[in-house]
Amino acid sequence: MIKFRLAHLGLAMAAIGFTAATPVLGLSTAYAAETVRAEIGGPLQAAQKMMQGGRAKDALNELKKLDNVGGKTPNETYLIERVRAAAASTAGDYDTAARSFEKLIDSGKLSGGEKEKFSEGLIGIYMRAKEFGKANAAIQRSLKDRDDPKLRAYLIQNYMSMGNTAEATRLVSAELKADEKAGRTPPEDQLQMMANLQNKSGDKVGYVQTIEKLAAFYPKTSYWADLLNRIQSKQGFADRLSVDVYRLKLANNLLKKPNEYMELAQLVLRDGAPAEAVKIIEKGYKAGVLGVGADAARHQRLKDLADKTLADSTKNAATTEESLTKVTDNDGLVALGYGLVQAGQADKGLKLMETAIKAGGLKRPEDAKLRLGQAYAAAGKKSQAISTLKSVGGTDGTAEIARYFVMAINHPMA
Repeated sequence: MIKFRLAHLGLAMAAIGFTAATPVLGLSTAYAAETVRAEIGGPLQAAQKMMQGGRAKDALNELKKLDNVGGKTPNETYLIERVRAAAASTAGDYDTAARSFEKLIDSGKLSGGEKEKFSEGLIGIYMRAKEFGKANAAIQRSLKDRDDPKLRAYLIQNYMSMGNTAEATRLVSAELKADEKAGRTPPEDQLQMMANLQNKSGDKVGYVQTIEKLAAFYPKTSYWADLLNRIQSKQGFADRLSVDVYRLKLANNLLKKPNEYMELAQLVLRDGAPAEAVKIIEKGYKAGVLGVGADAARHQRLKDLADKTLADSTKNAATTEESLTKVTDNDGLVALGYGLVQAGQADKGLKLMETAIKAGGLKRPEDAKLRLGQAYAAAGKKSQAISTLKSVGGTDGTAEIARYFVMAINHPMA
């Protein structure tokens, strides 16, 4: 499961921060320029000084003195509520802050941009106060005025906070489908939302599909780790594909333990790719994972074995090919060709693999295509690698592994 954190809504203070830091009588607006009586202006300025000194609750008490002042002009009321909104938001008095925000929004004195900001601030107040019904209504009102992606995101977050996962899922799905239709890369946070919702609802298939998209568009070790751990535990996944899971882990910086490097190197040695084993071991040494600790001698023995096996394989390659061709062992020829590609003989190795696959008679044709796609990638032939890997089928994990290699090729880890 991926970790997901909702974005913090700092909307309220963003809306009123200007007032909190600026003397009321110095506000550069037409409303601040209007006449303010001394019995109004004095407490307002005192409240602002209290705010600047970090005494938001005292500022609220100071402003209460103005509640009983009669005959207030619209401008005086506006200025009082603007300062009160700042003080209440800072003090965490959400009820008072919400009432002030509502009055300011309805005052007719806010510019278009400020009205939008205060409307978002009101949403933030409601959500922090866990007044989700009111937050939902406020978001819907704002959406009628403008179709803003931010507002849609707040609506989704609000439904999630309400526990209405079905509606949140529907809205996120609609956002993702719109991105897909428009050819846009889906935002990472929306994919995270979807994965979180799917995990909560027990939609395992949908969750994996979303994690695939996260790993494809935003390659990170956390996404790849989740994806590869899940495929290995999938019912019907073939154990023989463990070597390919290890290869993907290596490509995505997920191998951290000596035994993991050792296991992968031994598996590729078993499959007839000693040059690949040498590369894996060298990478382990370079990373400081192999060649150290109590098992350093064991690591060295495996390194020596890989070097010797590579030397013998190179020396006997022609004889091996002749023997395999004589008995029409096309599976063996595919393995030999892959080993040659890893050893730097790309043209010869690829031709050998292509010919063997075309000839047929393979025990596992999809495995052979998977290996050919990997060989193309190792040879730097990206387009051929992708087209070959996309053709791989199978229901035992082969198709998924091939798809993940395409993802790794298209969006390699940094």
